[in-house]
Amino acid sequence: MSRSSLGPATIIIDTREQEPYSFDPRLVAAVRRALPAGDYSVAGLDACVAVERKTLDDFVSTVIHARKRFRDELRKLAGYRAACVVVEAGMSDVLLQRYRGEAHPNAVLGNALSIILDFRVPVFFCGNRQAACHFVQAYLIAAHTRWGT
Repeated sequence: MSRSSLGPATIIIDTREQEPYSFDPRLVAAVRRALPAGDYSVAGLDACVAVERKTLDDFVSTVIHARKRFRDELRKLAGYRAACVVVEAGMSDVLLQRYRGEAHPNAVLGNALSIILDFRVPVFFCGNRQAACHFVQAYLIAAHTRWGT
């Protein structure tokens, strides 16, 4: 099937995702089902494309206090064709410590860099929830366009 004959992407939202994004129905369909890794994927590529979504508070808590569990998830994502972590905040929010907890901003940044360098999974600080939603939608549409079935 040629890329031009691909239908619209269907985004899969993991059943454990507690605050799912609302995607533009003119561009994508959305369904909920369990994913092997991550919070979002695209139909037909759910075993090789994933996005892990985090609020800033959740990202900080996870990389500081739940490292072992998250590293297991990152190992899965590292084996994917395309995977990333999307944080619903900007880097300035990290540096200005606009999150709950006493973690030093350098520790949070260091953990983000560890994810990128050790696991080769990019971490995108998207500014806010709306920008993160837009990014996730565009990321998954691009994956569908490139590798969709």
